[in-house]
Amino acid sequence: MMLPLLAISAFVSLGAAQTYTSCNPTNTTCDPDTGLKKWSLSTDFTQGSSDEWTAIAGNVTYGSNGAEFTINKRYDAPTLETNFYLFFGEVEVVMRAANGTGIVSSIVMESDDLDEIDWECTGTDTTQVETNYFGKGNTTTYDRAIWETVSTPQDEFHTYKVVWTAASITWYIDGTSVRTLDYADAVDGTNYPQTPMVVKLGIWAGGDSSNSEGTIEWAGGETDYDDVPFTMYVKSVNIINYNPAASYNYTDMTGSYTSIVASNSTTGSGIHSSNSTVDCCGEYLPGLCADLEQWCD
Repeated sequence: MMLPLLAISAFVSLGAAQTYTSCNPTNTTCDPDTGLKKWSLSTDFTQGSSDEWTAIAGNVTYGSNGAEFTINKRYDAPTLETNFYLFFGEVEVVMRAANGTGIVSSIVMESDDLDEIDWECTGTDTTQVETNYFGKGNTTTYDRAIWETVSTPQDEFHTYKVVWTAASITWYIDGTSVRTLDYADAVDGTNYPQTPMVVKLGIWAGGDSSNSEGTIEWAGGETDYDDVPFTMYVKSVNIINYNPAASYNYTDMTGSYTSIVASNSTTGSGIHSSNSTVDCCGEYLPGLCADLEQWCD
């Protein structure tokens, strides 16, 4: 089910305002991104915090249900972010969304040039979760968000997974594919997320009274902070990086995946380049995985 245009446009505008990059490589020369140097990383938050993640906002606690993202008062928005980027791959999160009118539980993959792949779950919608994406922060159209069926996400843990390649993005809920976006369907690739991304997990009040009418409507209504606490739980995150490397460097300002060079150092001197003729993992990263034969069948 698609959101009403008013709600979509207001939410997208809010999202664009909140999305932040310290250096946008489509505008200027930036330092290389720190990469995940191994093929996979599993984080079990039921065992506590992880050195691979940083709390970039608020306070995240840990218990038997994993990482606890709690809004205790107005303006709380606890958020965890990976200390590394992945360049195409898989992100699987076991999450229980927060209850609460206007409360939004989020799983976000985001790049320096504002490519983005999202899951958003509102606190009062017991039957749906939103899938969304952005290319280079482009919010000129409002037809990207699609809501997919899920059972009582505020009461049950569900597994939310994204498989992201140069050719397509597929969203999965509990092992079932619910949506696929092909590269060509995102304005012939112009708005297709395709640059190295961090993973962010967090909760925020889309229903705060300071937000626009459309955003509050999208989030399910105005938040009453007398009803706190609101808590989102994440048990675990499994990440597969299809292009393991120490760093990723943008070699031009196009924001195209073919311009990204992956390196075993932090200097930006690449071991994989867009000119590589070896395609060992073609379905994942066409032309960019000459050094990944150990991972391929």
